Amino acid sequence: MQAQRFAIINGDDFGFSEGVNQAIIKAHKEGVLTSTSLMVSADAAKEAVTLAKANPNLAVGLHLVLVCGRSVLPPEQIPHLVDKQGNFSNSPFFAGLRYQFVKETHQELRQEIRAQLEKYRSTNLPLSHVDGHLHLHIHPVVLRILVDLAAEFDIKVIRLPSEELRMNLRVNRNHLLTKLVWSGVFGRLRHYGEKLLEVQGISFTQRVYGLLQTGGITEEYLLGLIPQIQANLVEIYSHPAMPAVVTERLVSEVEPCRSAGFANANGELSTGEAELAALLSRQVREALLSNGFELTNHHLLSQRIT
Repeated sequence: MQAQRFAIINGDDFGFSEGVNQAIIKAHKEGVLTSTSLMVSADAAKEAVTLAKANPNLAVGLHLVLVCGRSVLPPEQIPHLVDKQGNFSNSPFFAGLRYQFVKETHQELRQEIRAQLEKYRSTNLPLSHVDGHLHLHIHPVVLRILVDLAAEFDIKVIRLPSEELRMNLRVNRNHLLTKLVWSGVFGRLRHYGEKLLEVQGISFTQRVYGLLQTGGITEEYLLGLIPQIQANLVEIYSHPAMPAVVTERLVSEVEPCRSAGFANANGELSTGEAELAALLSRQVREALLSNGFELTNHHLLSQRIT
């Protein structure tokens, strides 16, 4: 008898902008998207919460922001994390080093992570899961804090990125060096995270697809990926967005920190639009179903268990 197979299709950066919010709701209503992750300090977070409450079948989790974004706490409370305007570093590499080796950041991280969890709780939305902007949530210091706070904030699921490099390269060999590095780094972080979460009884999916194809979760990619997947419980995440008119300044400031949402200089389909199109694709839906996957989210899975 063949095992049941489940696919969670998540849209990251809910609340980032009106265009992102619209894309996530459209992909949920008309496509395969079942879940999303909310940035509680982002510009359009309030609108995102309203939209989530109007779409109760959409599972919502916390998209923890500790890089490339604004803090919830005022800068004077966490001076080792943010600048005077409350902005985190735009470099995940340097932010990660500071969080590891600058001891003053550790207590401030705990305060800010608690504040983001509290702000999420104040929305009265059920907490589906926790993940993080540019995956800073699986930094060992950050992940230990999340585990410490799990019981208090009812954190039942944390995303641990995990995907097969060879499988990705069979479909797309672009950015080979970056993929090699990320596969090695995040493979080690996944191994550390698995041990920590298993001890605490916090769940995670067998595979999470999106990291090695950041900004390129297109219809073509998904149609090549899905038939290769061997795991029975997977998450596929992307960054859908609707087209938006933005200034050159906004693109230059935000684009390095988000892989989606803006048309390029030649007016071609932006990464966000391409990823939205993939989530709306009938062929992608058929590929998931024909390969035995039931579309679900963490809320629905927890109901099966109970």
